[in-house]
Amino acid sequence: MRFLTSGESHGKALMTIIEGVPAGLRINLEYINQELRRRQVGYGRGKRMEIEKDEAEIISGIRGGYTLGTPIGILIKNRDWENWKSVMDPEKIFEERIVTKPRSGHADFAGAIKYHFEDIRNVLERASARETAARVAVGAIAKTFLSEFGIEIISFVEAIDGIEDSFDINNFSWDILKKKAESSDLRMIDEEKEKQAKELIDKAKEEGDTLGGRFILLAKGVPIGLGSYVHWDRRLDALISYAIMSIPSVKGVEIGEALYASMNIGSKVHDEFYGEKDRFRKTNYAGGIEGGVSNGEIIMVRAIVKPVPTLRRPLKTFDIKEKKITEGYYERSDFCVVPAAGVVGEAMLAFILAREFLNKFSGDHMEEIRENFEKYKNYVYERLGWKS
Repeated sequence: MRFLTSGESHGKALMTIIEGVPAGLRINLEYINQELRRRQVGYGRGKRMEIEKDEAEIISGIRGGYTLGTPIGILIKNRDWENWKSVMDPEKIFEERIVTKPRSGHADFAGAIKYHFEDIRNVLERASARETAARVAVGAIAKTFLSEFGIEIISFVEAIDGIEDSFDINNFSWDILKKKAESSDLRMIDEEKEKQAKELIDKAKEEGDTLGGRFILLAKGVPIGLGSYVHWDRRLDALISYAIMSIPSVKGVEIGEALYASMNIGSKVHDEFYGEKDRFRKTNYAGGIEGGVSNGEIIMVRAIVKPVPTLRRPLKTFDIKEKKITEGYYERSDFCVVPAAGVVGEAMLAFILAREFLNKFSGDHMEEIRENFEKYKNYVYERLGWKS
């Protein structure tokens, strides 16, 4: 399974093509749109989210509500296109809103040099995180597929700047955590911490600055055996890290409690076997992956998100046209994207897990995949001495 996206931030639309989804999967368009809405909300988002009300349009690959096994095409129109026609028209030669001042921390400078552009807008329009709306649509289909096999993914915000929520991978309630995250403007668990984080965001907004933080992804129900230890590019933790690092503003990825493990002795961090079906390990510091293979425990991924680089009070920059240091350039932006980045993270994790699930339990139709999966489950239960 693979997907491609296309489109610019202020272009006509975003598009994606997803290939490899098996036939017979029931798709709910409203669920895709619901996921798109989850990406758009969150305390600290900018004015753009007041303009765009993302809705997916199915172009191909689905008939009568079920996948056909053919490439799925999805279109997400940019409502803001009407305000940018004169700038983003594919054929018209334009001279307005040309950008020559790169932002520190953005793809502007390196992209303009790499692709020989005089106008940095050619870079920023595609490097924009607006593209992740298409990824969320893909993720909605991947989540739908995974749910057929009892696999669920959630995210929450662990920290905004220095305001940190507490989380213990070995002691938490999935349902309570999910409910609190979905009812929070910042997808945080602790209401007091959320209040403090909002005050910090308000301060940054007032000062023309931005904030970063951390989000955590959790996936439960993932069977033993996704990924592989036999080669570097088949390791599940490597594949997940690659996917999460591809999200704009994500600068670091941790699988399980890696930092904790680095500061403690082996007997404290390696997950001892307990033996019971409902609790096979005493702990889960490995985050559900050992040797590049899922081990049946909850998969945990922590992502570190930098502040967005578009500042209302921009840093000094180098004008690539005038060849001199000058005042920076500002075009509307968010002030904190950590909650939205977590939703994109869910989508990317869902895609990797769905792809690896299909690699292991392959089939052209959902019924074929179910049969393969059930056969494997019975094999695992027999190996471990569990009752079906």
